Amino acid sequence: MEATLSPVEVEKLQVKSHATPDEVRAPDKTRVEVVKLEGYTIGRMTFQPGWRWSECVKPVVKTEQCQLSHVGHAIQGRLTVRMQDGTEQSISAGESYTIPPGHDAWVEGDKPFVGLEVLSADQYAKR
Repeated sequence: MEATLSPVEVEKLQVKSHATPDEVRAPDKTRVEVVKLEGYTIGRMTFQPGWRWSECVKPVVKTEQCQLSHVGHAIQGRLTVRMQDGTEQSISAGESYTIPPGHDAWVEGDKPFVGLEVLSADQYAKR
């Protein structure tokens, strides 16, 4: 039997644009635009061609692999994720995803990867 979660209620109408985010983080080949809404943080992640977590974000966060969980939706491009156990999965535009801690990732091809993240955006690429 599948567990049912109780619905979350939003208490006020809010609209914000990622064009004017509350916070921007920009390690090498990385742009994270963070919008904070009451009770929620949403990040638009843009990773340029040649981006790799272990080369561009690792120097900022100083962990061997990304230790955050991710839940999001790919808007553009293609990202490949490799888990600590060697499992790999690619994420393409139009797909939603979950990624557990303990991974590296890189952009495939010559288009930037753009994704909207609803989990961990408040912590991603922070010192």
